[in-house]
Amino acid sequence: MNASIADMRSLSRQLPARMAWLVMMAQKISEPTYFRGLSDIPVELETPTGAAADTRNRPLRDLRISVTDRCNFRCVYCMPKEIFGKDFTFMQRDELLTFEEITRVARIAVGHGVEKIRLTGGEPLLRKGLEELVGMLAALRTPDGHEIDIALTTNGSALAAKAQSLKDAGLKRVTVSLDSLDDATFRAMNGVSFPVARVLHGIDVAHEVGLGPIKINMVMKRGQNDHDIVAMARRFKGSPYILRFIEFMDVGTTNGWKMGEVVPSAEVISRIHAELPLEEVAPNYNGETSVRWRYRDGSGEIGVISSVTQSFCRSCTRVRVSTEGKLFTCLFATDGHDLRALMRGGCSDEQLSTVMAHIWRERTDRYSEMRSAKTNELPATGKKKIEMSYIGG
Repeated sequence: MNASIADMRSLSRQLPARMAWLVMMAQKISEPTYFRGLSDIPVELETPTGAAADTRNRPLRDLRISVTDRCNFRCVYCMPKEIFGKDFTFMQRDELLTFEEITRVARIAVGHGVEKIRLTGGEPLLRKGLEELVGMLAALRTPDGHEIDIALTTNGSALAAKAQSLKDAGLKRVTVSLDSLDDATFRAMNGVSFPVARVLHGIDVAHEVGLGPIKINMVMKRGQNDHDIVAMARRFKGSPYILRFIEFMDVGTTNGWKMGEVVPSAEVISRIHAELPLEEVAPNYNGETSVRWRYRDGSGEIGVISSVTQSFCRSCTRVRVSTEGKLFTCLFATDGHDLRALMRGGCSDEQLSTVMAHIWRERTDRYSEMRSAKTNELPATGKKKIEMSYIGG
């Protein structure tokens, strides 16, 4: 009996240490495996099912590909000129994924359930020969034979010149960033004094050639362009364009994000509704990031994207590939999986497919749900969040 009591007392003294060890091991096990080379590829290969799901049962449906880290704008919320100045070093051409590599990744992602592909940047229209890539992606088909929805996000500066060739290549839709109708405000927001009239012209040309429905994104920053919210709504009310208001996000670490500069979507709706009555409508599909509102008089709709004040992590179906081929499962990620190293190291399609299946299946991301007013404070790892210009919006 005495020996048993002694054993129990000894065990009780060891419990705190044992518990700490168990917690440490549990955390280690829960951390995702990062794929950076051929040695990381699982031995047992998998056949894609067309229905990959992550730890929260979120399907893989959307692939966003950044085709360049360069941009001719220096928007204050993305590539502020104080950081991305004349001496900033961008990637060399051989560092970027080739069109063939991008298409290979896309084809395998489609096998896992991707139905929509969006080309981003930087400014994607700066990538030479982009029409060729669009054509290659447009030839892809889902396992059941359906076309892929190919879209592109642009600042609109070269859209008038490129719209027809992109449409001819197979591009379906464009989304254009437009942060103000006031020319002085717009020039200040884009950081290079680019006139708003040229972007508006590009939007009209894209509509004329059939790149629609066209969505127009306005990123709102309090004290800088929020005075133009109602004017933007009034300008595009009754037009064929869908205006969306996006809360200023803490993507990366260079845009000086502060919670006080965020204009909540609820405030946006309140301001517009006071002059142009609105009513909420159902989403077009499960996982849509934008909450839709229509004008009560039937003259169109707007949307609000509330990634700061109203998280939509629980329905996020997006994966992103950066300019040089790293795969990220969250816009606010600090690390990615090096698909370029795998492909240039000689991996087979079956190996690459298996890697992508593992990455998505282990996905736990829910950054926006955990965000707080102190979100710009880095985690204990000391890692920096990826910049929007690098990963795409």
